[in-house]
Amino acid sequence: MKNVALITGASSGIGKELARIHASKNGDLVLVARREEELLALKSELEQTYKVVVEVFVCDLMQQHAAKEVYEFIQSKNIEVEVLMNNAGLGGYGNFNERELKKELDMIQLNIVTLTELTHLILPQMVARKSGKILNTASTAGFMPGPLQSVYFATKAFVVSFSQGIAHELQGKEITVTALCPGPVKTGFESAAGMSGSGLFEKSASASSTAMKGYKGMEKGKLIVITDVALKFAINWTLPFAPRRMVLKMIEKMQRIK
Repeated sequence: MKNVALITGASSGIGKELARIHASKNGDLVLVARREEELLALKSELEQTYKVVVEVFVCDLMQQHAAKEVYEFIQSKNIEVEVLMNNAGLGGYGNFNERELKKELDMIQLNIVTLTELTHLILPQMVARKSGKILNTASTAGFMPGPLQSVYFATKAFVVSFSQGIAHELQGKEITVTALCPGPVKTGFESAAGMSGSGLFEKSASASSTAMKGYKGMEKGKLIVITDVALKFAINWTLPFAPRRMVLKMIEKMQRIK
């Protein structure tokens, strides 16, 4: 296999579009997600359309040791990963004290622990050969607190910070790390998170345009790719100077289900 990209959460949304983009550039793929039927359909599409090689690994990344299972799979196939796209993620709506704790811990496992572990397992390959790219799907949520999605926002803050930290550590090794930070995107995330009635998703971007911006940013070795222009302005020029209580109230209002 050549120029292999490993993509988590590849069965739908941004992950699926990232797979299409990479295949269109004649890159082979390892697709990881829970839904086997969707993965096999995407594998067939990409192999037929772009004549690339696609491996599929069905795995629930919310489970402990899931990252190790993914790594053992690529080792068994003697696959060298050139591009790692940690895209799988999960959200959840409601007051923290009223939500089931297991759901919050599953979110932390998927959004933080599995991402961190998989990166730690695959990064030595990249360092050894002095080449590689990592794209971590974070969120504009990573730049602010998020009442009604407190744990989700906090996990994405970790991804933003972690990505920048290791990017700096890897300078001079020909390896780049990029955090993709979209605003609301039409991916099915809102229904999975129980937020279908939230005004936050009224003007969502498409998964395809978001994936393309993230992929191009990764190719250029950018640290951060914020895909929403209005949110980028707010993050850089409005939120840092606004009273914190005002920011919290504004974010809660945007997310509240009507």
